[in-house]
Amino acid sequence: MSQDDGRTLGIEPATIDIAGRTPRAPAYDDVYFSADDGLAESRHVFLDGNDLATRWARWSASRAFVIGETGFGTGRNMLLAWRLFREVAPAAARLHLVSIERHPLGADDLRALWADDPELHGNACRLANGWPALLRGTHRLRLDDRVTLDLIFDDVDTALNGFDGRVDAWFLDGFAPARNPAMWSARVFAGLAAASRPGATFATYSCARAVREHAAAVGFECEKRPGAGRKREMLQGRLASTTSAPAIAAARRRRPWFEPPRAGPVGRIAVIGAGIAGTSVAEALARRGQRCDLYDPLGVAGAASGNAQAALHVRPAANGDARTRFQLAALDYVRRWLADLDSTRTLWSDCGLLQLARDEAEAARQRKCLDRLAVPPTLMRGVDAATAARLAGTPLSGDVRGGLYYSSAGWVRPDRLCRLLFERSGATLYRRAVTALESIDSGWRLANADGGRADYEHVVLACAGAAPALCVDLPPLTTVRGQVSAFASTDPAFAPDCVICGRGYALPALEDRLYAGASFQRDRADAAARSADDDANRAMLAEIAPALATRLGPPVAARVAFRCTGHDRMPCVGPVPDTAAWRRDYAALALDAQRIPDVPGRHRRGLWTSLAHGAHGLVSAPLSAEILASRLCDEPVPRAAGEVDALHPGRWFVRELIRGG
Repeated sequence: MSQDDGRTLGIEPATIDIAGRTPRAPAYDDVYFSADDGLAESRHVFLDGNDLATRWARWSASRAFVIGETGFGTGRNMLLAWRLFREVAPAAARLHLVSIERHPLGADDLRALWADDPELHGNACRLANGWPALLRGTHRLRLDDRVTLDLIFDDVDTALNGFDGRVDAWFLDGFAPARNPAMWSARVFAGLAAASRPGATFATYSCARAVREHAAAVGFECEKRPGAGRKREMLQGRLASTTSAPAIAAARRRRPWFEPPRAGPVGRIAVIGAGIAGTSVAEALARRGQRCDLYDPLGVAGAASGNAQAALHVRPAANGDARTRFQLAALDYVRRWLADLDSTRTLWSDCGLLQLARDEAEAARQRKCLDRLAVPPTLMRGVDAATAARLAGTPLSGDVRGGLYYSSAGWVRPDRLCRLLFERSGATLYRRAVTALESIDSGWRLANADGGRADYEHVVLACAGAAPALCVDLPPLTTVRGQVSAFASTDPAFAPDCVICGRGYALPALEDRLYAGASFQRDRADAAARSADDDANRAMLAEIAPALATRLGPPVAARVAFRCTGHDRMPCVGPVPDTAAWRRDYAALALDAQRIPDVPGRHRRGLWTSLAHGAHGLVSAPLSAEILASRLCDEPVPRAAGEVDALHPGRWFVRELIRGG
């Protein structure tokens, strides 16, 4: 698993001066938009310059129209594009916005900027209410039922190098080339071309000679047009030649085995497994106009996702590895996702989560995480013992030295959440076990335990430990038995106010029950609840909150579930490799890991996975579902390519090849 490049995960916010007639960026000694009429300038340069009203009025493709932007700034261009799209595009059309910003504003800045603007205030508040934590990387926001925004908080070179998608129109709106030349370099234009569809357009206020030359060098045909306001001219471009783009794109990927399959017509989709992984995939597809069939012999949330209450939990590593970056991004995403699904918070609570440090080794690990990751305190912050006890709302063990506090984490009701996702997806549920998958010309033929057959263009394996029996190309998966115990909550004054995690966890009381757990037993198949595990769960609780443990009544319920984990504790999300072809195509890796054949990875056409989410599935599955749905529907992927590659089901096989396996 790759480590980060040494940069912290937190990102420096913008400093903005909004006291004058127009917002100003002191760091660049430049304004965000014209003092005369910034909205009119945006419409003229970026909306009209890309002919968006006409293109959208005629848009009939099943995929989303994609706009890319260099320089989100105050959000002016994206807010105007969102508004125009809702006015002129057909009801079935969808819009996907992608904007890169090195120094993002805060949510309060956005509200203040547009507070007096009757045209944009409402949408600006919607945007600000879902504003992500200031973490490097891509953050997906659902603006409404047809419009999605990906905010990429990073420098433009890094963002374009990791961007995994194709753009129809570009807004080039960085600060002026003389003040911020990095936004207008030859490398940036090479990245733009690589991320563009054939015929993609761009528009910009800048007609600088270097801008024109860099654009022309990568295949854009450029034309000066009348400008807006005080700017006499602007620049438009269209990607007339695509000869350079594929070569640039190939150079971005040093690991060709992870090259994704080409997107095509979606067709019929089957999702095997109706837990949180499967139902979140079904719901994500439904938002894109795709319906699927769900197969699960236990019904919706019949297995590990059937608990009445569970924690939204992550455990970052101090080295900022791919797992850490994905987990923190997924935690930030799931808060927005849940708020969209259930604004009344009947199925979830962002009450916060405490990860306790009870010895010096864990305290040192947590300090290292805080120092090296430098994530925003709104997402994760360190607390001392007294603050931990106050946040917990119940006395903690005397050996607690403090902990990490995640203010946006908390708990969900996974059984009810899965049912809500199923209902919103419109999927058809078949309570049958899939016993075999057969590759056919059009995709896959499913055989079920009742002897039935059904054909699909795409199949998503989201059935945890049952998946390897259906596909030999999957990585080794481990099954872990866990039992959660529900105790009678007899003294509400001692129930925790937030989720408390140590060796085990305790959740805030729900319907006069307090859930604690979970036991952790590898390779045990017995599904019956055991009183010994209830005792062990109470003992784990007593380690972190002894006063609470003594005031709980007897166990009133227990539930056993089996979690599925992979070799590196990362989920397996993406297309299934054709391992026989990989063994032939990449045999040279066994002799020299630097001898990388220039052969794109071959995959089992139409076969996908969302597996191995382990103990963090309620956090990781929703963002994983977005990755799969985006890939299937030919949309930009919601995380950088390298991070998505770290989730690829074939990563274990490449590792084994390099080791000579």
